[in-house]
Amino acid sequence: MSLVTDSHLLAEKLQSRDATREPKWVRYTLLSIALLFFLSCLILPLILVFVEAFRQGVEVYVNALINPDTLSAVKLTLLTAAIAVPLNVIFGVAAAWAVAKFQFAGKSILTTLIDLPFSVSPVIAGLMLVLIFGMQGWFGPWFMDHDIKVLYAVPAIVLATVFITVPFVARELIPLMEAQGTEEEEAAMVLGASGWQTFWKVTLPNIKWGLIYGVILCNARAMGEFGAVSVVSGHIRGETNTLPLHVEILYNEYTFSAAFAVSSLLALLAIVTLILKAWVEVRQEKQNKQHDSTSS
Repeated sequence: MSLVTDSHLLAEKLQSRDATREPKWVRYTLLSIALLFFLSCLILPLILVFVEAFRQGVEVYVNALINPDTLSAVKLTLLTAAIAVPLNVIFGVAAAWAVAKFQFAGKSILTTLIDLPFSVSPVIAGLMLVLIFGMQGWFGPWFMDHDIKVLYAVPAIVLATVFITVPFVARELIPLMEAQGTEEEEAAMVLGASGWQTFWKVTLPNIKWGLIYGVILCNARAMGEFGAVSVVSGHIRGETNTLPLHVEILYNEYTFSAAFAVSSLLALLAIVTLILKAWVEVRQEKQNKQHDSTSS
């Protein structure tokens, strides 16, 4: 009986291997399409950004970067990311821990709400903030009466960025924490560890690379966000323009070299993000292998 079973298993394996074997021309065609798309839509535009940025020389490039309006945009972009990313880290870890480790009423609703920014256009997100904090909005008159400026100022830019970047940390941690299960946390609690001790000593070390991965993606999106920030910023030059908005203004003014020079900063951010992302993926894969070997 076991011999028949083994023969059936061997036949199934051979069939599955044959099913995944494609003619060489199919594999080369698919590979060529992927490489052509990658080169034409990703690599070539990235190269052109730097070519156009240095077209008029290094001096023009440097002057565009040290322009007061550019420096103001850089500062605002960094400030926005410095506020939005930590807030999303706190929310993301808390939400992921709640979804992955506990059963409670409304769990599916919370999971759906985390994905909401993925399904809502960034422009619509900006318009929602206008409806809330604008002069004709729900809270706009109250803020005006108390001389608190939210819309067309830094607070609205931060709120828009926080909304858009909400899912990145949480969505990275939820499947990771669900895959790890609750056995280690339960063992720590049985041994007398408190909730905070369990989190710092057990949960956090297990998710640290996934957390770093989520932070990298969240930071990249925060610095590159355009749509929602464009609606709520007011485009006040030197005050409420982030780097993407500053690039748009320079391009609309036909100062193309300056626009591409500032764009190169965002391109460098993308390159650094990809490098860090690849490094974190490698470390996370090693950690998962070590965790699996330890568990087995």
